[in-house]
Parts: sequence; C-alpha cells; structure tokens
Amino acid sequence: MSPDSLQPERNPGGAPRGNQNGTKHGLYAMRRALTQVGYNAIDKRTSIGKALEKWRADLIHDLGGDVSVQQSAIIDLAIKSKLLLDSIDAWLLIQPSLINKNKRALLPVVVQRQALADGLAKYLAMLGLERRSKEVSLQDYVKSKYGKERAESD
Repeated sequence: MSPDSLQPERNPGGAPRGNQNGTKHGLYAMRRALTQVGYNAIDKRTSIGKALEKWRADLIHDLGGDVSVQQSAIIDLAIKSKLLLDSIDAWLLIQPSLINKNKRALLPVVVQRQALADGLAKYLAMLGLERRSKEVSLQDYVKSKYGKERAESD
C-alpha cells in the first residue's frame, strides 16, 4: 500500500505473470551479439563452442587443410549462420505449432529460418561441395610416418 492512500498499488501495465509473451526465439539478440563481437563471442569451452569448432575444423579439412583468407572469412560467416540456424531449429521444435491460428499463416521465424538456410547453402557453395585432398609428396609422407632421420637417409 502506498503511504498516501489506503488502496494497494496497481500494476502499471504489462502482461500478467506466467504468460508466454517473453518466449522468443532469440534470433535478433544472437545476431546482434555475433555482429558486434563476431565469432569470438562464442565460448569455445561450452558444448556449443566445441561443436562449432569441430565443424570448422572438419570444414577446413574437407577443403584440403590450407584455406585462403577469403575462404576463412566465408567459413566464419557459415559458422555464424549455422549457429543461428541451429538455435532457431531448436526453438521451433519445442513450439506446439508453427502456424499462427489467428492469421492462418506460418510464424515469421520460419521464413527467417529459411533465409538463413539459403544463406548457409550459398556460403557452402562458394567454398565448393567437393572434398579436396591435400597434396603430399612422398618425402613429406615418409617424414610424417617414420621421422626425419629415415627420410634423410633415403
């Protein structure tokens, strides 16, 4: 109760407690964090960070191991897109329905998710879909397999 009157204070506005209005997919907040800080915003100690780092290493391995600066920039964009896409997919899977019954339309986040998926596909197409093997000379292979001494003696 306020000291000026004997009536209890009213809630100045907003949704009642316990409603689901605050349940959002978090796309904009995550996108803002990634654009402001970049790929370094992801903690590599977490399970998500480790999974993304593994995906990055696998992608670089599939590209032959030695990537250019341009390819590295596209890989970073692909990783960010994959993170956003995976988080939206996880949010969509817990929703009771993907259709807004009042408007009889898909939720807007489904359209945004598809745009992100198309962007990720374009990044991967830029990098190339075929797996490239790293060219290794016989001498380099012998060095890696048997050590430096054996390669020099041959």
